[in-house]
This record gives sequence, structure tokens and C-alpha cells, in this order.
Amino acid sequence: MTAMTPEDAVRHVVSTDPTFAVEEVEVRGVAVKAFKNIPASVPALLAAGWERHGDGALEYLAYEDETYTYAEFTASVYRMARAMQDELGLRQCDRVAIAMRNYPELLMLVLAISSFGGVVVFVNAWWTTEELDYALRDSEAKVVFADGPRMKRLMPLRETLGLTLVGVRDGEGQTALDFSTLRGAAKSDQAPEVSIDTDDDFAVMYSSGTTGHPKGVVQTHRGAVNAVFSWLMQSVVAPLVDPPEPDAPEPPRPSALAVTPLFHVTATHPVFLLSLPAGAKITLMHKWDAEEAVRLIRDNSITRLLGVPTQSADLMEAAKRMGETLPSLDYIGAGGAKRPAAQVAQLAKTFPNAGVATGWGMTETNALGIGMIGDDYKARPDAAGKLHPPLQELSILDDEGNPVPNGTIGEIAVKGPQIMRCYLNKPEATAETVVDGWMRTGDLGTLDDEGYVTILDRKKNIIIRGGENIACLDVEGALHRHPDVLEAAAFSVPDERLGETVGAAVQLREGTTLTLADMAAFLDGHLAKFKIPAHLWVQHDVLIRGATDKIDRRAIRAACLAKQEAKV
Repeated sequence: MTAMTPEDAVRHVVSTDPTFAVEEVEVRGVAVKAFKNIPASVPALLAAGWERHGDGALEYLAYEDETYTYAEFTASVYRMARAMQDELGLRQCDRVAIAMRNYPELLMLVLAISSFGGVVVFVNAWWTTEELDYALRDSEAKVVFADGPRMKRLMPLRETLGLTLVGVRDGEGQTALDFSTLRGAAKSDQAPEVSIDTDDDFAVMYSSGTTGHPKGVVQTHRGAVNAVFSWLMQSVVAPLVDPPEPDAPEPPRPSALAVTPLFHVTATHPVFLLSLPAGAKITLMHKWDAEEAVRLIRDNSITRLLGVPTQSADLMEAAKRMGETLPSLDYIGAGGAKRPAAQVAQLAKTFPNAGVATGWGMTETNALGIGMIGDDYKARPDAAGKLHPPLQELSILDDEGNPVPNGTIGEIAVKGPQIMRCYLNKPEATAETVVDGWMRTGDLGTLDDEGYVTILDRKKNIIIRGGENIACLDVEGALHRHPDVLEAAAFSVPDERLGETVGAAVQLREGTTLTLADMAAFLDGHLAKFKIPAHLWVQHDVLIRGATDKIDRRAIRAACLAKQEAKV
């Protein structure tokens, strides 16, 4: 077979494979390209993947010593969907929250809730009671499935918010309702009979923005499934661009290790949801442990790892210590944060069978966006990659919203069926972010003549710590609760392992002091632990201000980092 260019391969697949046929549709008054023949909804992905999973017979999900065939998993999904309808009285469009670590039940619940037309509300498992209170009020979710630690944080909210709490795993027995009892009470394991429109809401997933509270990103079924099939198409395009040898064996069944939290799009969409039509097996880890990850990949012939850059770096060091090259791995991707450029070649050398990849996407884009793999990435380790075809459009815009020439820095904007419907309860923020169908990402970058995007900075005041987005205003708001803090500015501090950590500069009242330990103790319970500053600069003078007399966060950051550098 003669190798095709990536562009020719995409055109060939779109024109010859009915699965990836494209049509123009109108979504919320905007014309976009979308796949014509794919499933209309997220729960329909279950049926679409049946044949690829051996007509249900293949092992689909593994967690510690538990395994589920695809048929067992599907039956469990539908039983829980029926139980939620019959026992809990839930109906189409009801919002149902999930608050737990990565358990098999989380995957089942995502599909069970969406199977009866409900809307999944993903709750960050690290949030405090205060943060949970905000999200549940904002989403108006009245039913919450929670494991033990999350259940304890939710209990103080049960009466005031009128919550129905359902225990999962170590959360069972803490309230009158348990996951296992509910599932056992179901009268059917057949899919609920409900009509779901492709533009109905699928999920609310919270993302830290520039405001003091996270924004609820409302994702539709159309957005999620079009993102999934955009990734699936890459597996069809790849052998056309890089044809296998004539006598090469059949590629192994894809098998993914889920290592990031399933309340983020990096794990839900390109790992979990993609696994359904791709025929891939999923293995869940109880908690990230690099050496355990090496053992799981080695012993279970796992082919795919997608995590934050810190995890691929940890995996590389653990594999070296253990003398493993993990030959089954054919994909090592990174999302959620930028991977250090030097790490790209190191990973390729340590795992010679794997294509090292990078990706950029957002909760607001159902994780679909930009990426590259292999030689392209090794040649451009500082870049983010190219736009994933064939549905998306991309433009680099100036402050007035006009496209800028290639090579000129501007704000990255994307358009397509994958764009969120809105920010929940925030019409002004939605209108500022989505303009005529174009999603203003808040990331600054350049586009070269070959179509490669390089991300250079952020317009938004966001810190990305190990893949977790942290709003500076969220941290500052919590710091201002301290009686001795007059002003506060939060900003990113470079970190070799996590990429960035949280730093803060504060102005204190005269005659007072504040240590890093004191500050951390004060913020405990107000902020999730990953948001609490790891670095603190204290002064009694006014913080640096700009021309409009507002706090100049960038100047404050530069001054604090200079002081830190001088001490080293």
C-alpha cells in the first residue's frame, strides 16, 4: 500500500467510509460540519460498540480483582437506569450528580443517567463541603451518588439542599440508599424506552474559569459523540499514512489504562467514551502509583496511556528502575497541561514501541482540539499540534475578534459541533466566550503555514497544577477571608514535576505575620488541597498596581519569582 499524506487520508476516509461521512448541520443557529451516520446520543455508543466487544463477550472493565464483560457492564448500566426511574422517580432532563474516585460504578452511572435522558453532573472529588455546596446549588442536582469520603462532605448539605444521597462502595450504609441495593431492585436490564435528541444536554462538567467560582460547562450529546468519532477516525487514518508491512500481524485489541480523574474530560471522553465504539478494554487504577502502572501495563498488555505530563514522566522513571520497556504500549498521550519539551525524546527512547503524543482540548470543547504524535511531535516538542480533522475550524484572533496573519500571536478560537451549549446559569459569560459559534479559548498562540499551533500564554488567570485548573480569583477569594489579609494575588509558580503550583502574594495588616503553614491551616476546609498555595510572599506594603490602579498580577508574579531566584 502506498502511503498517503494525512490530508489525503482524511479525504479518502470521509468519502469512502459511511461511518465518517460529513454533512453540514445547524446547531444553535450556526452552520457547522458534523458526522452524518454516527450514534445520536452518548448511551447509543453502548449498542454501537457491541460487535467490537465480541458481541458483549469480551472483558471490558477491570478494577483491582474485579472484571466485567461488556455484556455484564451493559446490563448493569440498564438495571441502574431502570432503578433510577422506578425507585428514585427520576425523569428525562433531571440532573444527577456523581461524587467519587475512579470506581467501575462511576462509568456505569454516567451511561445509566444518560440512558433515561438524565443529565450527568460531574463533581470534583477533591472539593470541600463549601465547594460542593456551590456546585449542587448551581446545578440543582438533588440526587447524588457518592463514595465514603465524599459522603462525609455532603452530609452537612443534605437537609439544607434537600439531597437524596446514594452510597457507593465505602459510602454504602451511611444513608438509606445504596448503589448495590438499588441495582438489585431493578425490574429489567433492558435499555429504557426514551427518545433523546442529539442536541439534548448530556452533562454538566465544572471547569475553573477566571471567576471566583467554577463554571458549569453544559455538554450536549452531539458534542460528545462527534468528539468521540473524531478520535476514532484517527485509528482509521493512521494505517493509510503509515501503512503496516504486508506480513505484519493484526494489531492487538486496544486497551487503555485510566489514570486521571473521571470527573475531567481527559478521562471521560478520549478514554472512557471512546472505548465503547473502539472496542477497547478499560483498566481503572485506585490511585496513581507509577510502579503499579508499570505492572498493570506489563501484565495486561495495555496499549494506551493518556494522562497529565507528570504521570508519563513518573511512568518513565518507574519503568527505568524496574527494567521495563513496556512493549505493548503503542500510545503515550498527555493532556491537561504542556509536557516539557525535553521529555518528548526521553519518552520515545524509553518506550520505543509507543507513539508519544500531545493533545490540547477543553471541557468546553468536549476535549476535542489539537494534537500530534510521533515524529511530528519529536520535531516540534514546543508546539501543541494540528487541529484534529475533519469537523473543526480554527482561527487566531486579535483583541477585536479579527483573524491575524500566520505567525502572529492571538487568541485561539475553535468552531464545530463539539462546542459546549453554554455555561450553566451564566448567560453573560457564555456570550463573551462563544461568539457566532466560535469558542474563544482564552489561550494565546500562533499558527504556522503548515497548520501547527503553538500555545504561548493564557489570557485567563488560570493555574494548571498537574492537569487541574485553578482560578486565581478562587484562591484570592479564600485568602481574603483571613482577618489579617488586606490584599492577595495568586499566580502560577513553575514546578518541575507538576508543571505549575500555586503561589500567592499578600499584603497584611501592620503588626501582623502569616506563615505558609498558618495560611494552609486557615484555608483547609475553604479550598480543595490542590488549590492551597505552595508558595507565599508576605508584605505590609500595597501590592504592585497597573495603570488603572488594579493589582498587576503579572508584575507581582515576576517580582516574587525574582526574589525566589535570588535566594537560590
